[in-house]
Amino acid sequence: MDLEYGQAYRELYEKHWWWRSRTELIVEKLRQLRPSGGWKQILDIGCGDGLFFNQLAEFGEVEGIEPAAELVGENNPHRSRIYTCPFDKTFQPNKQYSLILMLDVLEHLENPVAALDHMLSLLVPAGIVVVTVPAFMALWTNHDVLNHHFIRYTKRRFREIASQADFQILEERYLYHWTCPVKLGLRMSEGIFHLKPRPAKIPAHWANEALFWLSRIEQKTLSVWNMPFGSSLMVVGSRERTS
Repeated sequence: MDLEYGQAYRELYEKHWWWRSRTELIVEKLRQLRPSGGWKQILDIGCGDGLFFNQLAEFGEVEGIEPAAELVGENNPHRSRIYTCPFDKTFQPNKQYSLILMLDVLEHLENPVAALDHMLSLLVPAGIVVVTVPAFMALWTNHDVLNHHFIRYTKRRFREIASQADFQILEERYLYHWTCPVKLGLRMSEGIFHLKPRPAKIPAHWANEALFWLSRIEQKTLSVWNMPFGSSLMVVGSRERTS
């Protein structure tokens, strides 16, 4: 992640319409998936400054891992529960988790199969994984460049890496359908005018609230019908059962 963008991430996460609507969607999904006894141990991969910890506390005991140590504040009350190290096979917390989240992380990783494989090794046999990734290379913009993305996924591409990692897909759904024509137009503008990447900013209050509610209404209507397009992809999965 670009350092300037990383330093502004907390404010974006807390106030920007996209992060706010994604957070509410994920919380709703977790409430649907939650087993009767909840989840004992939760791991948030790429947790940043533990920004999602307060909401996740509703579901169990939360830990996180963040490779970019500069994103974790020294005075963060959650700091003792955040591992600041790469997410690879050297990450061995000597425990397994019943819920693991990887929210907009996989697109940053050069070897996604290895990441999924290691994530599943940390999951209890009946555990659940929730993954979100940006969708469709046709929607690639300077935002992807700024965030050091390697790829934007489709359902088909995600299924390919999932099959290599023995990741069982339970649900797959595109999100943010209305943003697709917007991002296509932005990509064309960037190509024509050679615009340089710039960190995301919070829109004016009225626009920010309007876009938040547009996204939330869409999540409760169009997204329920499993639309064939969207600028994000959410996947719920588990470890494949062995006979």
